[in-house]
Amino acid sequence: MSEGKSGSILVVGGGISGLTTAVEAAEAGYETIIVEKNPYLGGRVAQLYKYFPKLCPPYCGLEINFRRIKQNPKISYYTLSEIEGISGSEGNFNVKIRINPRYVNQKCTSCGECAKVCPVERSNEFNYGMDKTKAIYLPHEMSFPMKYVLDKKVCTGDSCNKCVEVCKYNAIDLSMESKTIDMTVGSIVYATGWKPYDATKMDNLGFGKVKNVITNVMMERLAAPSGPTKGEIKRPSDGKLVKTVAFVQCAGSRDENHLAHCSAICCMASLKQATYLRERVPDSKAVMYYIDLRTPGKYEDFLNKISADENVKTVKGKVAKIVEDETTGDPIITVEDILGGGKLNERFDMVVLATGMEPSLKGQAVLSAVALQDNGFMEEGQLSGIYSTGVAKRPYDVTTSTQDATAQALKGIQSILRRQ
Repeated sequence: MSEGKSGSILVVGGGISGLTTAVEAAEAGYETIIVEKNPYLGGRVAQLYKYFPKLCPPYCGLEINFRRIKQNPKISYYTLSEIEGISGSEGNFNVKIRINPRYVNQKCTSCGECAKVCPVERSNEFNYGMDKTKAIYLPHEMSFPMKYVLDKKVCTGDSCNKCVEVCKYNAIDLSMESKTIDMTVGSIVYATGWKPYDATKMDNLGFGKVKNVITNVMMERLAAPSGPTKGEIKRPSDGKLVKTVAFVQCAGSRDENHLAHCSAICCMASLKQATYLRERVPDSKAVMYYIDLRTPGKYEDFLNKISADENVKTVKGKVAKIVEDETTGDPIITVEDILGGGKLNERFDMVVLATGMEPSLKGQAVLSAVALQDNGFMEEGQLSGIYSTGVAKRPYDVTTSTQDATAQALKGIQSILRRQ
């Protein structure tokens, strides 16, 4: 099956950077194709509770982009899909795309009757494993496309068949198979984004051993009304409402044993998450332990605003160890207070690790046409006609990612014009 044409732009990744690249190029008159490995578009941004510094929900921006995609015939997208091969050169790339089966077709109305009868549960990766979905599930409440998907790895198939029987629209097809399409495009923009650094690798910080130590991405889902606790910030061990939280910065970042780079957004993210706690629990307290605070330019005002809250405290010091009080489940932090002097042992209801941003391509098998740095970020000088944007190239916040994505859309267009 062959699609696309030499005057089109392929965008690899459907997060905020990929969406922006595709929309900007399409609205300039160029056909764009988005290839996304997840069953929905929106990427990591869809999992956030709020943006900084405006503190507004991310779907303010995502919904606008989804509407622009729906209304523009020059944009097409493939979810549950991956690039298997790239050959050719600028202006005439031949791309092989594998489309994995969803087991749910275009007839799906998202009525949810299938999930009601499904007897099998699976870990919900959208909520970072903090709750479960059925084997057939809607990725999240605002999913785009708004269609269910079936996890064949846990589904018992024809031996159950309950979802098939209950679906009055004949939208479930357990016999679906993956297929491969070949496509010709003029240029390619990688917008493959990032993944949270594996916090279990930092043995001293207790993640996976101290029950009430979570990561910053998990905190986003805890605070979200659509999250596993419906927006109540409760600790994992006993469901207790959290009143004291420690935010531990540079959990893996700026460390030659883990991530040598600064992940750029963690300080702002933790300050933002302190507001989640403060808005939910009026008598709550947050302490942020940092090496250096990175809030450049306009973000300095955000830091000053949060710091004005007497129940939010910042302490310069690297956390050395986190252990658990076996009686209460409270995490206990050992940290050196650089400015105040001395070693502190502090007890909290919960600890949030500001785990760093690791490029999604790191550790993955990549095509010969794609060049990576040692840290997994894409090299700036790719093969002519292949570009990278957002966190595929370096740690960025959402605002900078969208600005860079607009620039890469222009580069993709220039590649096509050079070869016409």
